[in-house]
Amino acid sequence: MDDHDIVKRIDDLVEEEHRLRSHPSGARGLNPDERERLADLEVKLDQLWDLLRQRRARREMGVNPDQAHLRPPETVEGYQQ
Repeated sequence: MDDHDIVKRIDDLVEEEHRLRSHPSGARGLNPDERERLADLEVKLDQLWDLLRQRRARREMGVNPDQAHLRPPETVEGYQQ
């Protein structure tokens, strides 16, 4: 997956996230499956943003960006702000 593919996937997931969040009652108005999907989207987005940052950093350092990999949820969700 190249940068363009990653950005396209991010855009698609953000669109889906916005649809879920635009529920008239907000997130609390979602059914359990929708809430689970929203949580899953948040993790997938974190993973993809991390992958894109890895690729850009590798490119800046003159390293092959294709060696970047999708990190597990436990890793990307454990980052400190």
